[in-house]
Amino acid sequence: MSAPLPARHALVIGAGLAGAAVCVALARRGWRTTLIDAAAGPAQAASALPVGMLSPHVTRAPTTLSRLAALGVADMRAQLERLVPPGAGWQPCEVDNLGHDPGRWPAALVRPAALVQAWLNEAHAGGSLQTLWNAPVAWLRPVGHSPDTSGWQALAADGRVLAEAPTVVVAAAYGSQALLADCTQLDTDALPLRPVQGQMSLAALTDEPLAPRPQRDNGVFVPLYEDSGLPPQWPARIWAMGSTYERGLNSSALSDAAHGRNAQSLQAMHPAAAQRLQAAMAQGQLLGWAQVRCASLDRLPLMGALPDATALQALMAAAGARRGRVPLTAVPRWSGLYTLSALGSRGLTLSHWCATQLAAQMDGQAPDVPAQDADLLAALDPARFAWRQARRQPPPVTQAIVTPA
Repeated sequence: MSAPLPARHALVIGAGLAGAAVCVALARRGWRTTLIDAAAGPAQAASALPVGMLSPHVTRAPTTLSRLAALGVADMRAQLERLVPPGAGWQPCEVDNLGHDPGRWPAALVRPAALVQAWLNEAHAGGSLQTLWNAPVAWLRPVGHSPDTSGWQALAADGRVLAEAPTVVVAAAYGSQALLADCTQLDTDALPLRPVQGQMSLAALTDEPLAPRPQRDNGVFVPLYEDSGLPPQWPARIWAMGSTYERGLNSSALSDAAHGRNAQSLQAMHPAAAQRLQAAMAQGQLLGWAQVRCASLDRLPLMGALPDATALQALMAAAGARRGRVPLTAVPRWSGLYTLSALGSRGLTLSHWCATQLAAQMDGQAPDVPAQDADLLAALDPARFAWRQARRQPPPVTQAIVTPA
């Protein structure tokens, strides 16, 4: 019989913005974390974006996403200012919205990998972080094989145990779908995660930028981004346009067609910049970056504990015709199984804020959210889809048994 697992130790699967944010949020609370990723180091997938935009989600009337973004942008800006030197991972700017809700807004240009590394450095410095690279996780298995498990094992494809802890946080973007569906038996309606490919078009900037600040409509045009951390993979001074948003495409392959779509979007924003993109492509000087992001059916992240589908079915069956009155908070959960995923194109905005709320939840504490925003946590609950699905299902029909006279 194996020895009891130590408390306040979590496996974190996925070393992008979400996983790194979870590691540092837990480290600040005294947790020990084991970070596992299939790549040779952190920020090798969607978080390897050369430059991204941190800015508000502007809408005419408040929406769930715009309210989340307002909290997340302020939170992330504080992280950048504290941990990453300007010019070595980010730079403040403004952005001109040219389409819906036009205007000029405070923003920042960010190389996500710099922030990921800063968070991991902080967690390492406190001695609370262990990393396992080149370690693809094929399955998660509960210790005890029940929702009331005493721990979790991350297994390789050959069945080897890569790591084990009482708690696991799956933060593997679209890779979260297969891992969570396998260990929870949730179907695609209860766990509706989708791949979304994004491709950025970029090139070295050797002369003056074509605009004084970034512009946004169908994509973001960055006229100039300078970062000492871009080389050797990218030039230290670039312009960029993107990214595309290809729903359902699970591929990181670059395509001329996607460059063409970026050029078309840029044409509507800045015709001279579109001509520059097309000329660079014709001359073989255009660079590109493509990766797969993960989005949910309602385009909001998943943050929290996973539902126990079997126990949820039993709960709804017992509720009968009153199943519509069962609240989301009553959904049974797997012990020690959490996720932070489906951040879509809002990883820079929401990863740290969500990780902070998740860490509080894992510690059994109330989240640090203003009272007027408490409903936002329910909007991110990973159980929301299974709960809605179960509430819609009709209660079982009972038939009276007629006994012959």
